[in-house]
Amino acid sequence: MEAEAAKFLGAGLATFGMGLAAIGVGNIFANFLSGALRNPSAADGQFARAFIGAALAEGLGIFSLVVALVLLFVA
Repeated sequence: MEAEAAKFLGAGLATFGMGLAAIGVGNIFANFLSGALRNPSAADGQFARAFIGAALAEGLGIFSLVVALVLLFVA
């Protein structure tokens, strides 16, 4: 296998983290909505934590994008 092909393959595999981060954010908000509908009085206290979880998941997705770009253009 050529080095160029291996570089593209590695960068493509590193981008799976972005899709998994999107799935994670969807799960966070789906579970928050499910819990908020079951107990509306506790929804206000958990709203900020839902956004913190979404921000962490998106941060990991952006990190996987950076890894893919580094593999593609630097390595």
